[in-house]
Amino acid sequence: MELSKSYRKTFKLVALLLLVCTASFSQKFKVTLDAGHGAHDYGAVYHGHIEKNITLAVVLKVGKILEKNSGIDVIYTRKTDVFIDLIERANIANRADANIFVSIHCNANKNNAADGSETYVMGMSKNASNLEAAKRENAVVTLEKDYKQKYEGFDPNHPESMIGLTLMQEEYLDNSIALAGTIQNHFIDELDKKSRGVKQAPYMVLHKAYMPRVLIEMGFISNPVEGAKLDSEEGQNEIAQTIANAIISYKKEYFGAGDGDEIVKPSQKIEPSKVTTDTVAKPKTVVKTPEKKPEPKTEIKPEAPVGVIFKVQLSASSKKLDLTPSNFKGLQNISMSGDASLYRYMYGETSSYEAAKQLLQEAKSKGYASAFLIAFKNGKKIDVKEALKQ
Repeated sequence: MELSKSYRKTFKLVALLLLVCTASFSQKFKVTLDAGHGAHDYGAVYHGHIEKNITLAVVLKVGKILEKNSGIDVIYTRKTDVFIDLIERANIANRADANIFVSIHCNANKNNAADGSETYVMGMSKNASNLEAAKRENAVVTLEKDYKQKYEGFDPNHPESMIGLTLMQEEYLDNSIALAGTIQNHFIDELDKKSRGVKQAPYMVLHKAYMPRVLIEMGFISNPVEGAKLDSEEGQNEIAQTIANAIISYKKEYFGAGDGDEIVKPSQKIEPSKVTTDTVAKPKTVVKTPEKKPEPKTEIKPEAPVGVIFKVQLSASSKKLDLTPSNFKGLQNISMSGDASLYRYMYGETSSYEAAKQLLQEAKSKGYASAFLIAFKNGKKIDVKEALKQ
């Protein structure tokens, strides 16, 4: 009897430890990285540069950086030169219950002067260039067996045939736009890279992923200069670090900060300093920082102490801007939150969801195409869906 009781106690203790360990692992932020194309699907090929090789190299570098973070789990759709169906890429992320899905590609254009990065979210754009980009990437489905049955009649030559699938993609649209905006901001701030913005297009690889998801066009492989940079070790290291930084910033913003959330700028080279006996300390130059002018009080509103309020998030950036209308395309009532690593700029404040949607439309009409609604309760950020239930 005593042995039985001891056994039961030991079993309960082991079960409890397993439960704690499982809970600990489940709290990790899961990132699915997708290297575009592979095997007989070469992607774009220009000037000797092959898209499938570049995307794989960058994905592996991004993953290696993120894997150093104890709070992040990395899932890959491919780690070698293999062909993966578009729907299977999304399913890999779904089975892993990933928090975000990031598909990485190289852009291409007959105009070899075209350059810059852009990040896409799933959407039913009527923009011709966006549809053309989606058409090019979606064409890979024709390499798959029984694609017409598998993709329910989807025609890669007419991406707008997915128009009936809007409800599903809208569930994650706001967070997808936020992730895409963060990525583009990091490209600008860290690489001084030309940004072609956040765009919407009907990409099949994004359609089937049930989480915030984006497709990054890192740059134009068709541009001789940009293509050479993308195909170089230095260029890949820089862009991989920037994408990893953006993912970490998004994690901090929406899932909370962790001990391993260190952001390293691509220009920062971590090397041991060389010290010799001949080293002479140079006098430091003292630079007086000009006194900052106080920000207009009328344009900074504190969070409401009680109740639910809505705001429009315009952008997020590592640059701190004066909250004046001239910096925000004439919009007034701008507020800001965040710290030196990432500032979030918001427009308006209302307790009415209908009024908030009007503010959102106004922001979009001013050119903030990636703006979206966020909600606060008693000064703490909450999900918009949760706010609507209050």
